[in-house]
Amino acid sequence: MQVLISAQHLFAEFSTLPITNGPLFAYSICRPYNTIYYVITSTTDDCNPVILTIQFSFREPAMIWNREYECMSRKKLILLQTRRLQNLVRMVYNNNDFYRKKMDGAGVKPSDIKHISDIAKLPFMTKTDMRDVYPYGLLSCDVNEIVEIHTSTGTTGKPVVDAYTKKDIEIWSEVMARTLAMGDTTAKDRVQNAYGYGLFTGGLGVHYGARKIGAMVIPISGGNTKRQLQVMKDFGTTILTCTPSYSLYLAEVGAEEGIDFSKLPLKTGLFGAEFWSENMRKEIQEKLHIKALDIYGLTEIIGPGVASECERQNLLHIFEDHFYPEIINPETGQPLPDGEKGELVFTTLTKDGTPVIRYRTRDITYLDRSKCGCGRTSVRMHRILGRTDDMLIIRGVNVFPSQIEDVLLRIEGVEPQYQLIVERRDNLDYLEVQVEVSDAVFSDEIKNLEAKEKQIEKELHEVLLISAKVKLVEPKTIARSEGGKSKRTIDKRVI
Repeated sequence: MQVLISAQHLFAEFSTLPITNGPLFAYSICRPYNTIYYVITSTTDDCNPVILTIQFSFREPAMIWNREYECMSRKKLILLQTRRLQNLVRMVYNNNDFYRKKMDGAGVKPSDIKHISDIAKLPFMTKTDMRDVYPYGLLSCDVNEIVEIHTSTGTTGKPVVDAYTKKDIEIWSEVMARTLAMGDTTAKDRVQNAYGYGLFTGGLGVHYGARKIGAMVIPISGGNTKRQLQVMKDFGTTILTCTPSYSLYLAEVGAEEGIDFSKLPLKTGLFGAEFWSENMRKEIQEKLHIKALDIYGLTEIIGPGVASECERQNLLHIFEDHFYPEIINPETGQPLPDGEKGELVFTTLTKDGTPVIRYRTRDITYLDRSKCGCGRTSVRMHRILGRTDDMLIIRGVNVFPSQIEDVLLRIEGVEPQYQLIVERRDNLDYLEVQVEVSDAVFSDEIKNLEAKEKQIEKELHEVLLISAKVKLVEPKTIARSEGGKSKRTIDKRVI
């Protein structure tokens, strides 16, 4: 007997299906989370009916946490953004000396903001501005309304302060719930949160979002890798959150410990806080047997939860009902059209504690307003391509570490661990790329190692248009990141 069932019937609650080879009838009798059962009954013989039970298993698309806002029409969204921007500008002008002076200096009053496009009239804001008014200079509410403080690392100066009111924490929980939902997180999941807790925003941002969804949170924070793996096995972790480089380190140590990740219930990883390439994603997915999603956020805006990939893994949806994005020419400050690469600028439309207006992130990307198959209508951004202030200028050429990573991870035998060392000798810049290779490659003959170095140098030159010296090093030579951001670049130049 041949039974033909079209794919559309898998998503029907109740249906009678056309079945070939006989007068058969099919009824959907049950639909749990990821399984549909059909009972197919043959009535050819009334005395001896044939009853077949067929089970179809499938993975449903990840849920949309807040369909009202994530799927809002562009017309309604523009009206919402306009109203929120007007409220924001009035609030900071009336409550904050820093903003009032900046706006007066630019000749802008709150009454000048009549449409979201009028945001271009407002002055930009930089990290230097935020450090200059440390610690409370950006507060636009009474300090007694602040319930939580986070800061940036402050490794290059005073830290940037992000202060949250109770309402701000609720918004943070909301946008992180949206982010986690894009990774198929439900109330039935177990979220192993390996982002750092404390003043760093990563840990608590994920924590609040998972709690809002109702998922189990395992607040393990970063580091202690073998314990991470033990917890992953013991508690049945289904969602992993950490930096992408740390996920690969988990995979590396897990392989040494004999862990078969394909047999664990782990299904999704949400990775951010550092740059990573498409090739690195493939490496993570193959080693951990998960779907790896890119998430984006920054302390100056709210922390994680500003934008995230959906299950399509094609650009990051910006939660633009809360964070209004612009792309500008980093040299002139002029706005750029969709699809053109430039510097990403954000305005927090709903934040009360430390709101920011037209903050220059220094991140390089572009915006895309084409329709996404997931059903969300928000504008999307390409994953970060580099930074204007992280960019290496070598012999007049702009070089981003992400470009180098993309080349390295395409080459067989190369491990996803590398470091860039820049030096200046005799007034010329030199770039050395140290990269780990597999045991098999490193134990090969010297002539083969030299050939591999030449191959990598050639491919880097084709992409970067400058020469780079490649040095292959044995496995586990380059220092690993235990939860924090990897230090990929060492610039020894004294300029």
